[in-house]
Amino acid sequence: MSKQESAASSAECCPGLLAAPLDAGRAAELAPVFKALGDPVRLRLLSMIAARAGGEVCVCELTPAFDLSQPTVSHHLKLLREAGLVDSERRGTWVHYRLRPETTDRLAALLTRPAGLSS
Repeated sequence: MSKQESAASSAECCPGLLAAPLDAGRAAELAPVFKALGDPVRLRLLSMIAARAGGEVCVCELTPAFDLSQPTVSHHLKLLREAGLVDSERRGTWVHYRLRPETTDRLAALLTRPAGLSS
């Protein structure tokens, strides 16, 4: 089979791309973000922060939701911050966390199915 015949055969069985796939640089940039979200505690923490009216939550309000010590919860929050998913601000003895919309919007755009793609 020639290259042209192979390409024609491939085009018949496989639809074209609706969006450009990730390039190597973008994949390397996003991998740590997904790694941070790969832990159930961190995923729950991010969900709790995102669900908060006003967009901000104190670590003192997050800790009781887990059977973990406050330093462990703070460590998980630190990893979310290092991945660029949340920002933090110290107020006295407590730290308040909020989502970084630029990062979560990029993830949402990546995970959203392009228009016209059916399941």
